[in-house]
Order: sequence, then structure tokens, then C-alpha cells
Amino acid sequence: MAKEAVKVIKLQVPAGRATPGPPVGTALGPAGVNSQEFCLKFNEATKDKMGDILPVVISIYEDRSFDFKVKTPPAAFLIKKYAKVEKAGAKGRTEKVGSLTRAQLREIAEIKAVDLNAYSIENAMKTIEGTAYNMGIEIKD
Repeated sequence: MAKEAVKVIKLQVPAGRATPGPPVGTALGPAGVNSQEFCLKFNEATKDKMGDILPVVISIYEDRSFDFKVKTPPAAFLIKKYAKVEKAGAKGRTEKVGSLTRAQLREIAEIKAVDLNAYSIENAMKTIEGTAYNMGIEIKD
């Protein structure tokens, strides 16, 4: 019989660089989970994605054991990374701060496809394009 999670915690943690301090320690400590153990397992699982910010969903069980699922980086993080910008436009879509090519947009959509509820890569591209547009990133052909 499968164990039932008593608590689910969602965090965004730098790949390969989790530490028992905040935000990991402050989220896992009150739940009675060994944050050092989580950090070791997370860092081992994500060492190939160094530099990326990764969402992680941690399921905590009654016996204080846990497991976690690492998701793909947030779309906004990937858009900024591919467009080589530090921040999105302060005025949203009215302030252009960078650009992406259609090929880069497709790459991001293929990475995010597993976490998006899109039926095709073209639909995923439209979703990512809307996010980029609202960040002040224009798409060039």
C-alpha cells in the first residue's frame, strides 16, 4: 500500500546549491524533515542543471520521510536566460528589454511542454510567447 503524504511543500531552489538555511530549512524544519538530507539528495539529483532555478514539490509522510519531484525551470526564468536579460520590463509589454527568435521560443516550449497543459508544441509556444510578451521580450522571426 502506498504511503499517503501528510504535507506537500513547493519551493524554488537553485539547482545543485540547496542549503539547510532559508528557504529550505525554514520550510522543512517545522515539518520535522531533515533538511540536510533533503539538500544532499536534491543537489545530487540536480547537479547537471547548475545555475537554473528549479521548482520542487516535496511530499512529506507521517514517519517524517519524504520524496520530491523536480520540475522544469519557470518559463520566466528560461525566457530571461535565452534573451540574456537580467530583469523583465518594469512596464510590462510596453517596455521592450530584449528579444527571442522563433527557434529559441520553440526550445523553451519543448523544455516546458511536460509541465504545460498544451496539446502541441505550437500551443506551448503560444503560451510562452504570451509570457515573454508581458515581460517586455519581443519575438523575432
